Amino acid sequence: MPEKDREFVHLHVHTDHSLLDGCSRVDRLCQRASELGMKALSITDHGVLYGLTSFFKQAEKHG
Repeated sequence: MPEKDREFVHLHVHTDHSLLDGCSRVDRLCQRASELGMKALSITDHGVLYGLTSFFKQAEKHG
């Protein structure tokens, strides 16, 4: 992936914790972002913080 594309940060991502609005698992999101060399990722689930702990742990794991 070109360096300029790695600087892009997704700031509107719903996970499977956003009922009826997202289906991506936090672990897969973090893994894929790492594979693509992305430096950051944001999750914006609707009305819940259920994914916060798993997102933090997966972000640490995948750098």
